Order: sequence, then structure tokens, then C-alpha cells
Amino acid sequence: MTSTPEAPDATTAAEPTVPLPRSAGSPLALPSGPVAAPRVSPAAPGVSVDAPAAPPFDRRRLIAVATVAAIVVAGAAATAWAYTGDVPRGVQVLGVDLGGKSRTDAERTLTEAVAARNLATQEVRVDLDGKTVTVPAADVALSLDVDRTVGEAMRSGGPSLFGPREVTPVVDLDEAKLEAALRKRVDPEKLSLKKPAITYSGTTPKPTYPAAGNGIDAAAAATAVRAAWPGGGTARVDLVPRPAASTKEDVDALVADLARPAVAAPVTVRVGGKSFSLSPRAIAKGLVFRADDTGRLSPAVDGAKLRAAAAAEFAKVETEPVDAKVTLSGGKPVVVAAKPGDRVDLTTLGSSLLAVLRNPAPREVTASLTEKPADLTAADVARLGIKEKVSSFTTKFTGGASSPRSQNIMTIAREVDGAIVKPGQTFSLNKHTGERSYAQGYQDAPVIVGGKLEPGVGGGASQFTTTLFNAAYYAGLQDVEHKPHSFYFDRYPAVIESTIFYPTLDLRFKNTTKYGILVDTSYTSSSVTVTMWSTKVYDSVKTVYSPRRNITSPPTVHREPGPKCITSSGLPGFTQDAWRVIRQDGREIEREKFTWRYDPEPRFVCGPAPRE
Repeated sequence: MTSTPEAPDATTAAEPTVPLPRSAGSPLALPSGPVAAPRVSPAAPGVSVDAPAAPPFDRRRLIAVATVAAIVVAGAAATAWAYTGDVPRGVQVLGVDLGGKSRTDAERTLTEAVAARNLATQEVRVDLDGKTVTVPAADVALSLDVDRTVGEAMRSGGPSLFGPREVTPVVDLDEAKLEAALRKRVDPEKLSLKKPAITYSGTTPKPTYPAAGNGIDAAAAATAVRAAWPGGGTARVDLVPRPAASTKEDVDALVADLARPAVAAPVTVRVGGKSFSLSPRAIAKGLVFRADDTGRLSPAVDGAKLRAAAAAEFAKVETEPVDAKVTLSGGKPVVVAAKPGDRVDLTTLGSSLLAVLRNPAPREVTASLTEKPADLTAADVARLGIKEKVSSFTTKFTGGASSPRSQNIMTIAREVDGAIVKPGQTFSLNKHTGERSYAQGYQDAPVIVGGKLEPGVGGGASQFTTTLFNAAYYAGLQDVEHKPHSFYFDRYPAVIESTIFYPTLDLRFKNTTKYGILVDTSYTSSSVTVTMWSTKVYDSVKTVYSPRRNITSPPTVHREPGPKCITSSGLPGFTQDAWRVIRQDGREIEREKFTWRYDPEPRFVCGPAPRE
């Protein structure tokens, strides 16, 4: 059966579907003008129309949809831009833009900026109680921590889309060093904190009581410096009232509980199978009470002071180290190894003493020994390059080996034998031997005192001094201090000789080579020799003399007979020059002039002058 379509209502006739044109590059192109309905012929009788009627076209709805889509796309793009990188957009440190950078790039950028500003060497300005001072960054360990600062920048929140957001840099410093540095720059009168103290007068403790004053709040000062320094600003630090950490009662308690009983009796110190005693006076020297900057008083044992006060007692259990040295064997230098010494461990001894000093007698502690290495090891000596003879000088004397003068020459030669002068070191004969006295084995022999020959302890030491001076002279070493005799003695080379008198006249020379110098001494019954061993630096060292001039005859001087009068035949006076000529690598490299004026040595006669 065939259905017949119903005729549309005249008032609701369907509008035909109109296809919308498409344009290239756009999925959908809207007509630019009004859309006119085309003419459509009515359907032929008997033809069925299956297509549904199309809804009317809504242009405003299409525009709205397109607008929303555009906003969504733009928002997504903006979000992607804002959150690109590890550091949010708009974030900066010290004005350096780190926004949108990866952590690695941000750290590199900030590191370069810190280096460009020389922050590591930049001083921090501080308004310290109204006075502007500067403190070098290195003195207080000031530094900008790039890693932590970039971390703070990464955690600083979302992007800043409407202007930069500054992140405070992370700054490190040593608060204790900062406080100490600032205290040095404050007028001491303003830091009026009177520190407590306990000292000893003999073995009697004497207290000093504290009084309140002003101080520096280390934490507040550090906060101000951290904020000001990176940007080159000035940190303000004010002094704050500060009472002493120890009170009068604390001091009195320390006196009663420790200072007084500490020196009431000796303390026995046992070291292995040996022992020694610390007397109350030695304990009083070694027990110290120190107050820190806050006024806190605390006891301690100063090991160095204790050992100095009881040196003879410590020596009963200790041995001194022996430095490596160079000796001559078969005519060649040989290195002899060092020997370590044993010392009482003062750190543990101090702790043990503090634990028993409050106790009544008898008191005893146990100590241990630690190895004390020698100052000069065999390796140190080997590096000095002491391998060959570089100079030698001999002077002769009369009187035989048993005369007091000869004995003095031999004694000082033994004291100097084996001395090592390191590169750059200055050797002092007075410092090396100390005062030459009877206790060292020196005897009375003729010396020049006030232009006259008189007996004096150590007479003859000048002959060794001259011999040593010449050995150093011909080794090419630098003359630092020497003084020729006032009279000329023909047993010495003119001009190039030296006297000595403790402590006013010394012989000093400096090793200006890069090798060590071994001073080797030897003597016979009629001569003394000094030889320098090292590595040869110069081709030759020679002396060129000028003729003697301004020659004067010796006068005759009569002296009162007695033990102080020594007769002499007299010698003329004169002036002479001597040039030290040093050659190296086939050429002359130095010509040094020495000049001296000798007084005529009088002919001394012990007795009154003859009557005319």
C-alpha cells in the first residue's frame, strides 16, 4: 500500500537546506552578506522527500563558539609560556632575570653575575653604632650560595605576569668571625664589659670581678649583613646591653672550689715506669682562668706554661729529638738520619690535672708520651744538595794546643762544627754559640778592650771568626755583618777579617744560594780550618787588593804593670781596599769593595816611661 505524504502546513512550510561555501585555509567560511533562500520547485506528485528539514542557521552562535575556542587556545599558549623552564617567568635575583631558565642555566647565569660583580672580594659596609666601617668578605666567610638561591627561586611560586618578582639571595657567613671582626672595629670604651679573671700571686689566687657592659648581637648583625652585602648596601648594627656571663658569685665559687685547692699540694705524674712531681708553684703557672667575649670564665691548663715552669721535672721522662745532619765520611758528605723524641702529651695531662686539682693530697695522675719528630729529617737534608766542597780557609796561631787562647779557638770551632745554613737563612755566630763564658769552657786570653790588649774570657774567638768569615766570603755568601779589628794582625788577611764581642759585635752571613751549606770545622795544635760544603754555584771567588796607603807608625805607650798589662811590639796603621770578584758561567758577575782603616797598634810597655 502506498502512503501519500501529508501536505505541509501553509504557515509552517519548511525552509530548504542551503550548503555553506568553504574557503581554502579555513574549515568553515561564513558568507559575507545576507543569505537569500533560493527558489525551490514543489515536489512532483508521487515523489517522496526523505531528508529532514534543516534548522535555521544561527550566525551569532557560531561566532561565540569560535571566540571561546580562540580564548582557550590563547590561554593554553600563555600557560605554556609562563611555565617554561624550572624557574617561573618573571623571577629575578639581584636584578638578574632567571625566569624561564632550567636549573643549570639559572645557576650558570647567577654564577656569572656574581663573578662579574666581584662579590667574593667585596667588602661589606656596616653602620656600627653610628660609625661606618668596612669588613672584607673573606674575613667573615661571606659568600652567596648560588645553588640554594636558585632553589629558592624555583620554589618562589607561580609566574609573575605583571612585572618582575625579586627573590632574596641566600648568603652564608661565619657569625663568630663577624662578631669578632666588628668588636675589633668598636671603640673599646664602648664595649665596657669588664671580664672576670683569676690570677696567682705566687700560690695565692687573686680574683677580678666582672661588670656589665655593651656587646654585639651576633645573630642580628649577621641578618643585617646578609641583607645588605649582596646589593652593596650598608648594614646597621647597634650595640646592645650585655651583662657578663659569669657573676661575682661564679668567680668566688671557682676560687673556693678550684683555684685555692689546686695549689694546696703537689701532684705526682706517672709516665710508664717513671714519674715526676708538679709543685704548687708550677701548677699556679700552668692553671689559667680565661674569660671569653661574653665574660664567661672557665679554667684550663696551659701546657706550654706548665712545661716551662717544671722543665727540669718534665726532662726526667722526656727525650729531645735529634735533627738529621750531614757528616763527612771518607771525605764525602753523608746524611745521618734524624731521631724522634718523646714528649708528655700535654692535652691529656691537662684534662687529667683538672680532674684532680680539687682533691686533697695525695694527688696523682697518669700521663702518656707522644713522639715528637725532629725539625730536620733526612729527606730535608738530602734536598739541600750538600755534596761537594765549595770553599775552605785556614789561619795559623802560636802557643800550642794547651795555651788558653788556642783552647778558646778549639772550643768555638767545636760549637760551630756541623752547622747547617739553609737557603735564604742568615747565620749569626753570637746566636749560634750564645755568650762565650767560663761555663762553656772558655778561658782568659788577650782581647782588645778600649784600644788596649787585656785578658778577657774567650780571647782567640776572633781568630775563628776571621776564619769563618773568609770561608763564607770565598763561598760567595752575602756579608750581613762583620767588623775588622782596630789593629792589624799579620796572621789575618788584611781587610778581609773580623772580630767578635758578645753581644755588641757579631759575624753574620746569608746563604743566598738555592742549596744548603754545611759548616765543617777542624783544628790542629797550630791552625784552625773552616770548610763550606754545598753545591758549587760560582766558577771562582777571588780578592784583588789595592796598595796600602796612609801608613802611620805605632806610638809607644807605657802602662801600669799588673795582670791587665800585656806588652806588644807594635804595628803600623794603614788603609787598604779589597775587591771580592765573583765569576759565574765564564764571566764576572759581581765586584764588591771592602775598605778598612787600621789604627797603629801601640808598642805597649808595662812600666813607667823613662825620665828624660
